[in-house]
Amino acid sequence: MSYLSLYALSFLLNAFVGWRIVPAVDAVAPDAAIALALLLGASAVLMPMSLIGQRLPRGGRRTREVLTWVGLLCMGLFSSLFVLAVLRDVALLVAWGVSAAAPTLLPDAAWDSAQLWSGVAVPVLGLAATFVGFLNARRTAAVVRVDVPIAGLPDGLHGFTVAQISDIHVGPTIKRGYLQSIVRKVNALGADMVAITGDLVDGKVAELARHVAPLSKLESTHGTYFVTGNHEYYSGAHAWMAELERLGVRVLMNEHVVLQHGATGEAGSGSPLVLAGVADYGAHHFDLAHRSDPAAAMLGAPAGAGMHLLLAHQPRSAAAAAEAGFQLQLSGHTHGGQFWPWNHFVRLQQPFTAGLHKLKDLWVYTSRGTGYWGPPNRLGAPSEITHLRLVRAD
Repeated sequence: MSYLSLYALSFLLNAFVGWRIVPAVDAVAPDAAIALALLLGASAVLMPMSLIGQRLPRGGRRTREVLTWVGLLCMGLFSSLFVLAVLRDVALLVAWGVSAAAPTLLPDAAWDSAQLWSGVAVPVLGLAATFVGFLNARRTAAVVRVDVPIAGLPDGLHGFTVAQISDIHVGPTIKRGYLQSIVRKVNALGADMVAITGDLVDGKVAELARHVAPLSKLESTHGTYFVTGNHEYYSGAHAWMAELERLGVRVLMNEHVVLQHGATGEAGSGSPLVLAGVADYGAHHFDLAHRSDPAAAMLGAPAGAGMHLLLAHQPRSAAAAAEAGFQLQLSGHTHGGQFWPWNHFVRLQQPFTAGLHKLKDLWVYTSRGTGYWGPPNRLGAPSEITHLRLVRAD
C-alpha cells in the first residue's frame, strides 16, 4: 500500500469515528468535543507512522522511534474507539428496530438519551481501555504455572520443568531493559530448560543485536532452545539463527536433541527426554529448506525415551505433531488475541487460542506471549512467562 493510500484510509476511518461520536459529546461538553476532534485528527496523521516511521528517509533514529511509538499508541486507541463506535451503532440499530415495532417500549426521550450517552461512553471507555491495556503490556509478564499430566512418564522426569517465553517482539517499542526484566524473572524459576517459541524480534540483527543480548544470561539445567516464528522470517531468519547460536541459544530446525535429565558422571545415565523443534508453520514461503516437519524432527530419536516434547511456534502444527508421536507441544503466535475483541478472531486461523488443550494423545500448550506486537496494548489477554511441570498422569 502506498503512503498516500495509507493516509487516505487513516483519515477515512478516523473521520467515521468523529462523525458518529463527536456530535453526541458536543451536546454534553463542547470543549471535550473539540478535544476529541483534535485527537482524532492527530490520530489520522500519526497512526500511519506505526507502519512507516522506522522507514522514513529523514530524521535521526530517535525521531523515527518516537514517531513509531506515538503512531502505535494512536493505533491502539483508535482500535478501541472504532470497535466501540461500531458496537454503539449496532445497538442503536437494534433499539431503533424495537422502537419502530413497539413505540411504547422506547419513547422519544429515552431514544434521545440513549443516542447521547452511548456516544459519550465511547471515548470514555476507549481511553480507559487504552490506558489499562498500556499498563498491562508494559509490565513484566507474570509467571503462569501449569502441570502437564503425561501418561507413562518415567519417574526420573516427574517434576521436569520448562520455562517458556514466546512472542516478545523485540523491536520498535520493546528494547533491552524490557528483555532483561524477563530474563531475571525466568532465571528466578530455576527451570530445567528454557524454551523460546518464536517471534522474538521485529527487526534486523544490525539494529537489535544489543537489545537481544540479555538472552545470553538465561540460566537452566539443560540450556535454552529456540524455534523460529513467522516474524523471524520478516527480519532475516538466517542471520538471527546465527546470532542466537552465538549467544548460546540452541536453535532447533526440524531436529531434536536428547536431554539426559538427572545424569551423573560421563556415562549420562539419566532419564532421556527428546526435545525437538520445527521451523515456523509457514517458513517454506521464505525458504523451502525450512519447511516445518515434525516427523523429520523425530527421526532417529531413541526408542526408549519416555518423553517427546516439541517446540513449534504456531498451534496449527499440532496435527502433524500428534501424528509424529509427540506427547507435548509448546507454541505461541496467538498472543491470546492480545486485546479485546480480537481474541475472538484468533480461532478462525488457529485451533487453540491460549492455554492447555488435548489433541488425540498430544497435549498442546499455547502461550499468550511474553511481550506484545504492534500497539502497546493488552486487554483480556495478559502476557505470561510459563512455568510448565511434567507430572505423571493419574
